[in-house]
Amino acid sequence: MINVTDKAKDRLFELRTEEGHSPEHNVRVAVKGGGCSGLMYDLEFDDKISDSDDVFEDKGVKVIVDKKSLLYLLGTTLDFTDGLNGKGFQFINPNASRTCGCGESFSI
Repeated sequence: MINVTDKAKDRLFELRTEEGHSPEHNVRVAVKGGGCSGLMYDLEFDDKISDSDDVFEDKGVKVIVDKKSLLYLLGTTLDFTDGLNGKGFQFINPNASRTCGCGESFSI
């Protein structure tokens, strides 16, 4: 399961409206190779769900994850911060053994 904090939910709904996406556009989270720690998160709006996707819903947010990425993301919480130390989405991933300083990449 992928969890979504209230702050992340609010910001996702704001962004979906600002970018002109319909309510049918859900959030797709994926893991791709790259970044300074070897793996990086990819977050985007998507209105397509394939047979190889899992869909989770938390706080009214549908999160789509492909099966390969799910292995890295189980138990992850998606958060949003807008504090003095930076602004953006953060992944709190219990599977990550190391993360980079920017929080956009990790390793297992």
